[in-house]
Amino acid sequence: MTTNDQHIRNKLKDRVVGIAGCGGLGSNCAVAIARVGVGRLIIADYDKLDATNLNRQYFFADQVGKSKVIALKENINRIDSCIEVETHEIRLNEENIPEIFKDCDVIVEAFDLAEMKQMIVETVLEKMPDHYLICGSGLAGWGENDTIGMSVSGKLYIIGDGSNEISDEYPPLAPRVGIVANMQANQVLEILLGKM
Repeated sequence: MTTNDQHIRNKLKDRVVGIAGCGGLGSNCAVAIARVGVGRLIIADYDKLDATNLNRQYFFADQVGKSKVIALKENINRIDSCIEVETHEIRLNEENIPEIFKDCDVIVEAFDLAEMKQMIVETVLEKMPDHYLICGSGLAGWGENDTIGMSVSGKLYIIGDGSNEISDEYPPLAPRVGIVANMQANQVLEILLGKM
């Protein structure tokens, strides 16, 4: 580890990041954030891991059937056992989001459904206006790297192409899901570290 790596870890060790949804975006983003040494992750998802998730989510075949939050905590602890991972096996809604994520410096939205994405944006903007929220929108399919970007409105960041939503024609696949998830993680770092 270089001196600068250690300096980054020292700046991040007391920071808290929330991950709302532990599927393709959430699991990959959480792992990227864990690898740089964020001190505490608060992760929430109600779902269990299915074999069909393995084409894009940061899980393994022997974890199929487990709660996603428990499996993700295991994987993060294998990367860095010093990171505190707080799990919530729950369906997020307008009432519990402010309580679960109140201590977070940044919240990452990682839902599949458009109505859930809208719900967390409205909840954070209305009830948690001092919190940063990083969303993913338009990540289905493959190719078209040049269409993936970011829009910013105050403390709300939206990453993706804004149009390629998940469908039978455009399934969520590891490359584009991973690109958006890692851009979300990179934006978390920019918020927490600035330009140093």
